[in-house]
Amino acid sequence: MKKNSPALIEGGVFSDNRGTLQFVNDFDLTEIKRMYFITHPLVETVRAWQGHKIESRWFFCVKGAFKVNLVKVDDWENPSDNCEIFQFEIKADKPQVLYIPNGFANGFKATQKDSKLMILSNYGLNQVKNDDYRFDSNKWINW
Repeated sequence: MKKNSPALIEGGVFSDNRGTLQFVNDFDLTEIKRMYFITHPLVETVRAWQGHKIESRWFFCVKGAFKVNLVKVDDWENPSDNCEIFQFEIKADKPQVLYIPNGFANGFKATQKDSKLMILSNYGLNQVKNDDYRFDSNKWINW
């Protein structure tokens, strides 16, 4: 996996008479400093755009499904309207971790009601000052 490009880290599922095991064995948690969860009860809710110059994130869908869009920000003070868009869909029934490197802004919305997303970060809360950038939710796409 390239450290400067978004990537899906694939997992798998194993089932037998005892139940089902989901895993993402290729996901290395060495860099993780914190985690939190976001639940979207409605599919109409859009959470966009937020980005980080320094911090990286990893997304894992715990319940339901999410459409996630990413852009590589070219100018943090006045980004171009033509930044390349990377589109992903992550689902709870298909174990994958979406890696979002630093330098990217993300936006997402649930595609199923009551979806839940786990977000992991390589920095502690308030450990990186002034690294939280917000942009209009319709800057790069019309959700």
